Amino acid sequence: MPVLKIILTRFLFVALLIMPGVGHLPAQPPVPREYRIKAAFLFNFTQFVDWPTASFSTADEPMVIGVLGENPFGAYLAETFSGEKVNGHPVLIQHYDHADEIKTCHILFVGLSDPKKSQEVISDLKERSILTISDMPGFLAQGGMIKFFMKDNNIRFEINLEATKAANLVLSSKLLRLAEIFDASKNK
Repeated sequence: MPVLKIILTRFLFVALLIMPGVGHLPAQPPVPREYRIKAAFLFNFTQFVDWPTASFSTADEPMVIGVLGENPFGAYLAETFSGEKVNGHPVLIQHYDHADEIKTCHILFVGLSDPKKSQEVISDLKERSILTISDMPGFLAQGGMIKFFMKDNNIRFEINLEATKAANLVLSSKLLRLAEIFDASKNK
């Protein structure tokens, strides 16, 4: 009799799953390969950037990775950081619709399509130790810190050293060797 009960339970479970509207979660669109790679870059940046000690009020305060505006990562960014710690800090992923929502943040991916809004955000965050990252054209000239770009069908990144220094962020020489360095004097 127990075997029959197990078979019936399995049958009912499968039947419930295939019934229209029951057991179905809304499908999330697949994250493009480009943004899966960029999520991995964000994770790696945490290993090669030092934030001022004042950036964390306690030893176990979360490191906040934020996305402002459009979230091209979908759930993949959270999956990339799931269960990870950075220098003893658990990682928390936050999504922001507006810059005024940003309280504590350590890395911010700026996914705004309007360059004027992006410029305002960069200006507002200038005094804070937040590593700002985007793939938007002109981002570094606005004062952003890291910009993703495509070169020879590969994702690369460029760093605005003046902006990182102004935010009191220290970048590892290992990270700098992999980057192209933005020359602010050529873009003024």
